[in-house]
Amino acid sequence: MAALVPFHDRDGFIWFNGELINWRDAKLHVLTHALHYGSAVFEGIRAYGGEIFELTQHSERLVEGARIIDFEIPYSVAEIDEACRQVMKANNLVEAYLRPIAWRGSEQMGVSAQHNSINLAVAAWDWGSYFPMEQRLKGLRLTLAKYRRPDPATAPCKAKAAGLYMICTIEKHRAERAGYADALMFDYRGYVAECTGANVFFIKDGVIHTPTPDCFLDGITRRTVIGLAKKRGYEVIERHIQPEELGSFSECFITGTAAEVTPVSEIGEYKYTPGTISETLLKDYMELVQPSKQLAAE
Repeated sequence: MAALVPFHDRDGFIWFNGELINWRDAKLHVLTHALHYGSAVFEGIRAYGGEIFELTQHSERLVEGARIIDFEIPYSVAEIDEACRQVMKANNLVEAYLRPIAWRGSEQMGVSAQHNSINLAVAAWDWGSYFPMEQRLKGLRLTLAKYRRPDPATAPCKAKAAGLYMICTIEKHRAERAGYADALMFDYRGYVAECTGANVFFIKDGVIHTPTPDCFLDGITRRTVIGLAKKRGYEVIERHIQPEELGSFSECFITGTAAEVTPVSEIGEYKYTPGTISETLLKDYMELVQPSKQLAAE
């Protein structure tokens, strides 16, 4: 197996507070507020064939996420869009994953950080499917998470905030150690919520069911897939889903910028068979984002 190239030691350029700098020079001080208190928001974006998918929606969500956690990014949505395009061009990327991130700096240390600088960086790199295509078409094996998505009264759940992903990393590691690809999380009330980095959909009698995103992100990919499903004439029901319902569905798939559309074959004791609806929406999504390419499975 080839050695992994660490992210701090790569060739290329990163857009950092208004200018493109050498990748290896994009550094922070150890006393940066975001490192100690999680005061950062970020986005994950994909580019296909040189086009950045739903770029402005992501930039808008980044700006709104910063506002939710009480800081203002000193760049407009249009400027963030342009920074992403500059990074793609500077690194000669056509197919890429982009990571814009905004964070509080190191001027003030402590819970209060009202006088800290607000920083913005955008990196991009060549990153294939989050899950190998062969694994995707067979369906992922998921376990059930122990941690739950928090009550909106206890966490800024509508922001894609760095600190909210701590429990996701814990559950992702626990799942992988047990031989699973990911974990399904419930919410604070016990309803089905999402995976550690993707939204989830279920199918029963030709109808698509998906959890109401009232305490976790209403993903951009999620909304795109709902639109594709309705265009196909499928009924989509957004509702609270009880854990005991998991055995009543025939198909399951997850969606996200990284995961794209990926069928699921197992959640704990429950089994699913990737079928027509899952495969159709996977194909439709890939044709939407990669219109010049055929799905590898064809």
